[in-house]
Amino acid sequence: MKQQIKNIVEIHDTPLSRIFAIFIQVLILVSIVTFTVETIPDLDPSTRLVLNVVEVFSVVVFTIEYVLRIYVADSKPKFIFSFFGIIDLLAILPFYLSFGVDLRSLRALRFLRLFRILKLVRYNRAMNHFTTAIKSAKEEILLFLFITLILIYFAAVGIYYFENAAQPEHFSSIFDSLWWAIVTLTTVGYGDVYPITVGGKVFTFFILLIGLGIVAIPTGIISSALTKSVDKNAE
Repeated sequence: MKQQIKNIVEIHDTPLSRIFAIFIQVLILVSIVTFTVETIPDLDPSTRLVLNVVEVFSVVVFTIEYVLRIYVADSKPKFIFSFFGIIDLLAILPFYLSFGVDLRSLRALRFLRLFRILKLVRYNRAMNHFTTAIKSAKEEILLFLFITLILIYFAAVGIYYFENAAQPEHFSSIFDSLWWAIVTLTTVGYGDVYPITVGGKVFTFFILLIGLGIVAIPTGIISSALTKSVDKNAE
């Protein structure tokens, strides 16, 4: 019986497992739609009742799925603390935590329902390639993030010394300058804080050039890892 359940809930090329996978995917999408519709103000009480029924049904199904996956797992602790195990738990946890919780904090808990959309990753081969690529390139990505943090701090310190005297209201400290450094290095540039001194403008020019490279580097890393992942599966 355990093996039969495992053949259904896990991804196998059997009719029942395919039906189960499609059913769960459709239910995930339906629950995300209801989550979105709930934010519409002045909904009819009857509409809210339908949304609540759908929510309860979704949670019951997701809970049964979570319990079954733990039951059939070869290593239960390994599954519980795995990426998909944590996502499956976060998909149902807000519903159960909402009982007896102050209504003012309920909205924050309901936000966690958004994690249900990550459950779709399990059923998407392309996303599985992406997950594999991230794992294989994690050292390069961590190195890139470390260097990026150093550059953000360097940019914040530099713009602080160039602009503090001219714009003390925007660059009163290095902490305040960090916002400018982040939006500049990521090439977002909201325009709410910008340099007005000659030195600040020249410094910003070089930071923007570095920012363009920062945007391109992770793309190359992940693209290379994705190519290797796809080629490995093709073999």
